[in-house]
Amino acid sequence: MRARRFTRSTMIEHVAYDEAAAVLAVTFRGSGKYLYHGVSREIYEGLCSAASLGAFFNAHIKDRFRCERDPARKRFGPGA
Repeated sequence: MRARRFTRSTMIEHVAYDEAAAVLAVTFRGSGKYLYHGVSREIYEGLCSAASLGAFFNAHIKDRFRCERDPARKRFGPGA
């Protein structure tokens, strides 16, 4: 598992990549963690080295891979 935390991005706080499962976990500031399935190592590395993480995410990841909200995420409040 590879992981990186970003302070330079206003959109993305943290990413982790499981190469064996080809799963990219992206933690967004304010909206939580999502898992993207079928992501290649090249896409993960491109995201980590991009000048703008948000622009790279929108151009190369968003709506291109099966996505789910992190099932391990704890929910709080009414209806949780």
